[in-house]
Amino acid sequence: MSTVCAETRGEDRDNIRVLAIVAVIWAASALALYTWKISWVPTMPRDTIGGVVGRDFLNFWMYGRAAWLPDPGRFYDPHIYNEMVTAFLGTHYPGQNWSYPPSIMFLAAPFGRLSYFPALLCWTVLGVGIFVWIARRYADDRRLLIVFLCSPAAVYCLISGQSSFLTAAMLLTIVSCADRKPVLAGVLIGLLSVKPQLGLLFPVMLAASGRWRVFIAAAITTILIIAATAAAFGPQVWIDFVSQGIPAQNLVLVDSDRVRTPMYPTIFMNVRGAGASYAGAMTVQAYFSILAAGLVFFAYRFRKNADPQLLSALFFACSVCVVPYLLSYDTLTISCLAALLLAAGKLDTRGQVLAMLMYWLPWIQDKLGSYHIPGPALIPAVFAVYLLTRLKTTGSEGIDTTPFSDSLLRPKRALP
Repeated sequence: MSTVCAETRGEDRDNIRVLAIVAVIWAASALALYTWKISWVPTMPRDTIGGVVGRDFLNFWMYGRAAWLPDPGRFYDPHIYNEMVTAFLGTHYPGQNWSYPPSIMFLAAPFGRLSYFPALLCWTVLGVGIFVWIARRYADDRRLLIVFLCSPAAVYCLISGQSSFLTAAMLLTIVSCADRKPVLAGVLIGLLSVKPQLGLLFPVMLAASGRWRVFIAAAITTILIIAATAAAFGPQVWIDFVSQGIPAQNLVLVDSDRVRTPMYPTIFMNVRGAGASYAGAMTVQAYFSILAAGLVFFAYRFRKNADPQLLSALFFACSVCVVPYLLSYDTLTISCLAALLLAAGKLDTRGQVLAMLMYWLPWIQDKLGSYHIPGPALIPAVFAVYLLTRLKTTGSEGIDTTPFSDSLLRPKRALP
């Protein structure tokens, strides 16, 4: 069974070397520019859009603080929540609302016991550390790890204080051990229910490929998490999430004033940002969602013996296409897969171009989205269709094929 290391050719190493150099220069420039534009005057330093440094981490940290308070579900009411934010950061802070399910409080609770910046530091070190620990197992060349860490998705995750380092590590682990350790894979899928937009296609993939042990383990884990959350914080917390949290979050999609096109590489947001109505954008999104689910079902039903890296890349590309709400840093997993395919020499010239576009998607979306120019969201869709055509030819072109009993994404060495 060949590995990334064995399959990496000289010209592909040259491509990765160049990509690593460009990515390092871009990441250093982006981080330097971000740091230079921070306003250090307030007690809590602010970024260019007025958010506190570690912008999205604020919500996570607030979940952690609320976990130690009575009736935490009340903070799903945006008015009550923003009163709490105002008490901490002062008036005129940009409006916030809770978007995560209440089960996130289990993870956030320890950080809520720390003050904000120590908690942000611990969160960042933990996320990057776990991601590096997992990702290095797929990189025979250290430059690949540099490519992962300096990708636009990783840099935007670092700036935003987001969870993508952790979720990407979980997703890579899931696809690497779905056959060898189905219970572990299922438990991790269940844990990803705290960010459900990342795992919408897992039921399709698992059903199509007949991985029922993973499916059952994921379902049981999800049910146990819901029950444990209700037991720890009261069943009202789930009622508040459904009745107040979800409608408040949906305003990001419905209210055109809240659409921040540069941050969302989804079909819906590309169409909505170009001026389409909510109904029109959601109709277009529905067609792409059906296409994405269909591609995943077909690939894992009829091409399940194809190259596991190509299959996994197709799955994560479709995962970007299937949802209307997904932020740029959530594309970290497919960024890693695109780089792995470039390093492994499994793509022709057209595929290499698409993989590069996939890797740079967050930056492309940021630049074009700033002018409400649609189009970047088509990159994952086109990449997924391209990968499907490669699955048809894996046997005839000498590209590695792996039996169904092996892992979906073979790492350099087995994960523990």
